[in-house]
Amino acid sequence: MAQILGIDVGTKTLGLAISDDGATVALPHSTLKRRGMRKDMAALRELVEDRGIEEAVVGLPLNLDGSPGAMAEESGVVAARLESELSLTVHRWDERMSTVAAERVLLEADISRKRRKQVIDKLAATIILQGFLDRRLLGQGACFEDPV
Repeated sequence: MAQILGIDVGTKTLGLAISDDGATVALPHSTLKRRGMRKDMAALRELVEDRGIEEAVVGLPLNLDGSPGAMAEESGVVAARLESELSLTVHRWDERMSTVAAERVLLEADISRKRRKQVIDKLAATIILQGFLDRRLLGQGACFEDPV
């Protein structure tokens, strides 16, 4: 089974996580500084080709009431470009509370504020991807329809 890419879409960065070869465990990978969609896709293409990735999970930012969050449209654009330009199968995953969970983990680990800023996006991507992998392993379906 190929590795799966997890992405937490932000305005300034893309948090990235990659699964193990068996697609059971999500591992933090990196934080990609956004430099425009074309350059972002070029960087992602390099990673996808290097790792032989065929699927991606893109966080779907929803509000607590289930309505699309502020970044839902941008997240949808990234997902669409991954499908069209990189020929990936893209799943959208409800990312509500992923950044809050990542922040909590980092605070409990007593990580400095400066260091938290450096790793929070890739940790959020790891939480998004792990949720997807867990659901897939349980056989309960894994993606959400994009409400945007």
